Amino acid sequence: MRFSYVFASLIYSVLLIPQLYGQNTKLLNADYVQWYKENAELSYTSPGGEIGAPSKYLINGKLTTNYMILGTDKFPVAFSVIPDFTVRVRNERSAGVRTPSFKLGGVFYVRLARTSGQFRFMTLGYTHHSNGQDGDAINPDGTTNTYNGNFSTNYLTLKYHFSKTIPGGTTKNLFILSHSTGLEWHKWFSYERALEHSYGFTRLLYNFSLRKYSDGKENWRLNSESSYAINPMSGYHLGALKKRLNAEISFHYALPFMNNVFLMAATGYYGEDPYNIYYQDKYAYLRLGLSSGFLRQKK
Repeated sequence: MRFSYVFASLIYSVLLIPQLYGQNTKLLNADYVQWYKENAELSYTSPGGEIGAPSKYLINGKLTTNYMILGTDKFPVAFSVIPDFTVRVRNERSAGVRTPSFKLGGVFYVRLARTSGQFRFMTLGYTHHSNGQDGDAINPDGTTNTYNGNFSTNYLTLKYHFSKTIPGGTTKNLFILSHSTGLEWHKWFSYERALEHSYGFTRLLYNFSLRKYSDGKENWRLNSESSYAINPMSGYHLGALKKRLNAEISFHYALPFMNNVFLMAATGYYGEDPYNIYYQDKYAYLRLGLSSGFLRQKK
């Protein structure tokens, strides 16, 4: 019921938007579809995976994309279906994956600004997250079953995205700083009951991205992602950073001969490992490899 109310409110707002924006509406709508895709999460491949994790890995990878089901210059709204597959190949005799992380969801986008150079838009997303296992999530001794333990949750994500052009750029070189802030909420939907009192069901979100474009091509981007769990957790007060905080900063650089791919270096801290049933792990890490997404190229 609450989700239906939020969704209906967004639709009502959207119906008013075309009346507020003038004759450039079609051009703006087309530009924003590109911004929606550029601001999506990146895929990556990382030999060695998260260096510093309690488990050792041979290679980790994340594969995600945006199926832009609705993305036309006729409307100031868009909708995409987003699959997200993350796997960690363990450094052991069988080189097994064990519990792959699978996410599938959809995102509804609403344009809020009259300009495309400095964008403003809202997103409302729904995501299912599971690991394809059916074993008990908790072992008989009370520890978490990371071998074949079931993990599943479903959540809403509401975000506000905005950007600005950095002064000092030229017609050849352009710098854009973008931000997003929002809330992730799980408790309205089904989830593995073993997560109760020990999982971040309600998270505050903040991301920023600084990007450089030369002659229309994206050369590099500096990303930062952070989230903080604010729901009650057994044994952890609201200020317990070691459990509640997830944060990462990453740099992605495209060599001149590269097309739609970056060299990637990332470092961060997981108070709650986002890799499904491994959520109890807490550690600092380093990740190196290649990343890719919907990047602008020279025309």
